[in-house]
Amino acid sequence: MIRFIGRLPRKCVVAFSGGVDSVSITDFLLNGKRDVHLAFFHHGTTTSDEAERFVKDFSRERGLTLSIGRISREKPSGESMEEYWRNERYRFLEIYDHPVITAHHLGDAVETWIFNSLHGNPRVLPYRRNNIIRPFLVTPKDELIGWANRRGLKWMEDKSNTDVRYMRNLIRHRIVPEALKVNPGLHTVVRKMYSGMGEYSDGEKQETHLD
Repeated sequence: MIRFIGRLPRKCVVAFSGGVDSVSITDFLLNGKRDVHLAFFHHGTTTSDEAERFVKDFSRERGLTLSIGRISREKPSGESMEEYWRNERYRFLEIYDHPVITAHHLGDAVETWIFNSLHGNPRVLPYRRNNIIRPFLVTPKDELIGWANRRGLKWMEDKSNTDVRYMRNLIRHRIVPEALKVNPGLHTVVRKMYSGMGEYSDGEKQETHLD
């Protein structure tokens, strides 16, 4: 069951990568009669070239408007590639007047909490960053995959997601499995950190939870 926190806006922009998370969230929002615009960010890689083709086809098939952002500056020597891409991506997403919805899910929240905890600052991924909101932080990734399969959706697999040279992937593929051996209820622990924000599910009438 797809669950969300806060209130879903009637008109929104979706940070769309073409992966199963953003494809499922976009379909979920369209199913709830939302007015959706897609925003894709090209990270300047061959993987992004492939993703851009998929995203253009998806937007055309669904009749959705699409904006594409691109790298606008050279990477400073003090920034990691992940920081560089993230900063450029958020710079693009923060230009919109309407709320921008990302497809961050519970797995992302767990990974962020672990990363921050290992750096001495145990905090979760926030629900809001300026005009950007992350309503699906309480939904496990398996539920997004299940939605996509039930709806017969197609998505793109990003091969770079398995590259453990990147810190996010190292945490996802190496550290989280070990952490779950220590505490199998880790996802529940992190999910409770979002309690009190107003949680709803796809089994409820989404129209009653709008900005």
